[in-house]
Amino acid sequence: MRVTLGLVFLWFGALKVADVSPVSDLVADTLAFVPLPASFVVPALGVFEIAAALALISGRWMRPFLPALLLHLIGTFLVLALHPSVAFKNGNPLLLTMEGEFVVKNLVLIAGTLMIAATLPSRRETAHPADTPAAPTATR
Repeated sequence: MRVTLGLVFLWFGALKVADVSPVSDLVADTLAFVPLPASFVVPALGVFEIAAALALISGRWMRPFLPALLLHLIGTFLVLALHPSVAFKNGNPLLLTMEGEFVVKNLVLIAGTLMIAATLPSRRETAHPADTPAAPTATR
């Protein structure tokens, strides 16, 4: 799951960085309130997605990237709130447009990210042996 999710984000991020993503305009319109030009914001999101992908694929830096990735994915739902005419046919929330489907499919990516987060070993399990107290030994 970790590697597959990483490959998806690597692909999505690379499309944004290369300025060939089919959702660049949608992202730019949704984030119009950000006081930076879309020509910076969209590729910056792509760079973040690539970094998150590398963390997922390598299994490193998961703890800082997973919460950030969740926030990023939750942020995609701004489209539904800020541009309902783009996301829903005739204002009906049960009739999604292609853009609406693009956003709603992120529920699956959120579920995958949460599953990965839930299966991370605890900090205690990943600590260096010298950093953890030794288990008590049984005495007779």
